[in-house]
Amino acid sequence: MRKIISLICLLLPILACADEFLIRADAPDRYVVVKGDTLWDISGKFFEDPWKWPFIWGLNKDTIKDPHWIYPGDVVALNRGNGALYIKDINSTESQDTSESQAVRISPKIREGMSDHDAIPSIPVAALAPFISQPLVVEEDALDDGPTLVGGREGRVLFSTGDTVFAQGLSKELGENWQIYRAGKKLVDPDSDELLGIEAIYLGEAEVKKFADVSTMTITSTVQEIRQGDHLVESSPENANNYLPRAPATDITSRVISIYGGVSQAGQYMAITLNKGTREGLEIGHVLALYHKGEVVESNGEEYTLPDERYGLAFVFRVFEKVSYALVMESTMPVQLMDNAQTP
Repeated sequence: MRKIISLICLLLPILACADEFLIRADAPDRYVVVKGDTLWDISGKFFEDPWKWPFIWGLNKDTIKDPHWIYPGDVVALNRGNGALYIKDINSTESQDTSESQAVRISPKIREGMSDHDAIPSIPVAALAPFISQPLVVEEDALDDGPTLVGGREGRVLFSTGDTVFAQGLSKELGENWQIYRAGKKLVDPDSDELLGIEAIYLGEAEVKKFADVSTMTITSTVQEIRQGDHLVESSPENANNYLPRAPATDITSRVISIYGGVSQAGQYMAITLNKGTREGLEIGHVLALYHKGEVVESNGEEYTLPDERYGLAFVFRVFEKVSYALVMESTMPVQLMDNAQTP
């Protein structure tokens, strides 16, 4: 009896949300996981809203801290009765309708010969990795108060990978690895004209070889030419594997105020800057729907405003007080400046 009650408690959240999940018309009954898949992609093979995979699996951010529980070779099956996915044991004779087996299969378990590195991530880590710790927003003149490159050997003022450089203001307590930035454009709210911060341009990485009043460093990587006077910020790598997509708990509407890299349009797996941050309730992991503002057209001498058009999804991966960065996960048209990103 206790087992039955526990099973009912486990399945109730799935059943309660099942009507929210639209099963794709071409959804298969089962799918064999392959290397390179993501939980987002797998759920998208079965459901119209793949970003809701934590709910589809009956999970939430409080019950799963590390989504290492699905691996290449696993068979993902769809229970069309309750609108849930589960891991099917291909060596088992249990039917798809055996609810108890479903409850067991979705639980994390030890895999012989497999490590966490073999597990399927929630979103494409390779797409997110270049941006995960690079975008940086600072208050006006904040970089000027931090560590700075003062020069190189033989009076050089331009540097690249492998060069030895010298810096002032480094703190040994913050470690040996530093990122190099240069102050970029001002980020201004298009609705209120408030200065939200200064977007810092990521230039590369450097490692301290000797700490002193003037420390010795080696540049370990560059994406742009580095100059005397550029600024140093301590590295803060994050782990993309633990990101759990979810909608904001409240209605949030933001604007795309910048596209990372200085371009005017963005496509899938490009980073965009939003004019909302922690003060408005945005968090890492929030999924927002992308909307293109309806155009004004003229017909028979009258003007009409077309409805806003939803065309994609963005995944928030880094949040500051007044702005956030999001990765474009899906898009049927280019993301443009001033497009809306809001609670789906």
